[in-house]
Amino acid sequence: MGEELAAAAPLPAGFTIAIIAAGSAGTGLAYLCAAAGLNVIVEDLFPSNLRKLADKIQATSGPYRRYISFSSSVEDAVRNADFVIDLVPDELESKLEILCMLDRMAPPKTILCSPMRNTSISDLQTCTYRADRCIAIVPPEAKDWEGLGEATLIAGKTTSEATLAVARSVWQRMGKPVRVVREAVRD
Repeated sequence: MGEELAAAAPLPAGFTIAIIAAGSAGTGLAYLCAAAGLNVIVEDLFPSNLRKLADKIQATSGPYRRYISFSSSVEDAVRNADFVIDLVPDELESKLEILCMLDRMAPPKTILCSPMRNTSISDLQTCTYRADRCIAIVPPEAKDWEGLGEATLIAGKTTSEATLAVARSVWQRMGKPVRVVREAVRD
């Protein structure tokens, strides 16, 4: 993989991130986004995960109540999202299924960001209508997004510079230094 630098782009007011999955990783990521003043919509297949997160937010102080909302369907979660982060298992079949679903349901402007170590973003982005707006991030070892030191973004073969700039801005806004690498792809 070759390293690149991408300039950060300012995020517009009302910038919204949809997080797909509200388990421990999704909860930590939602808190990180909210603490950075980003609007967050959290979706989970299991209503009990959303209730646990809602109860946790009610019991804490801070900006979380103001910035985090909930959705019981992927379609509703991504309807107005500018940036979507899925937290499904890093397995080819799971990633392919979620990216195709998100591609169908999210507005054309939406960037799809998927944490992965074992799957190729270049391969997956070819299965979408927004190959230029797909990017991967190397997930933290312990799924502790709040403890993530550096955000390593992985640009696929057709990820655009505009997507890189927005993704860089999202993670920088959360206080994370960003490194961008372009995935090495064999033709």
